[in-house]
Amino acid sequence: MEKQTLTAEVRTSCGKGPARRLRMQGKIPAVFYGPGVEATPLTISPADITRILRGPHGRNALIEIALDGRIELALVRDLEQDPVTHAPLHVDLYRVSLEKPVDTFVPFDVSGRAIGVHRGGVLNVTTRSLPVRATPDLIPAKIVHDVTSLDMHQSVTVADLVLPEGLTVSLSPKRTLATIVEPRKALAEDPDAAKGEGADA
Repeated sequence: MEKQTLTAEVRTSCGKGPARRLRMQGKIPAVFYGPGVEATPLTISPADITRILRGPHGRNALIEIALDGRIELALVRDLEQDPVTHAPLHVDLYRVSLEKPVDTFVPFDVSGRAIGVHRGGVLNVTTRSLPVRATPDLIPAKIVHDVTSLDMHQSVTVADLVLPEGLTVSLSPKRTLATIVEPRKALAEDPDAAKGEGADA
């Protein structure tokens, strides 16, 4: 994963008043914390963090921060947003190391048109994100599974996934992630499942 550079300044004043003044100046408050470091209040650009979060890895983007002459790596641990505009208001940046695995979630998706769909079945994807464990540089943007060979009443489980080296999914190998079901059953389980979900997969 390519590192994303974030320009940050250490801020000396905290609280609602200083935070409000920062936002009026086109900046937002952030805090950098984690193993081996004291929590450090920061000032960052909302445009920079928005650019990073809109990238393919989203909150799992590996962020490089220059602080007091040293380079630190971080992931976004928490994000406060404006309820109307969704603009970032405050960001928690968690210190990580390339030698230590972290736990996070990545999107799960499928590709291909399943045999079972050709035969009139409906592809029902039951899981849209997966809990994973890996070092920060090995976290993928998403996990995609090809369902082309999936026939009627067959399923995709965690054990079926082809995962990158160094990545594990923190679920039972038997956990069902997607299945081909008959249209009536799919409609009974999920009224939205029969609305073209199988047609696009």
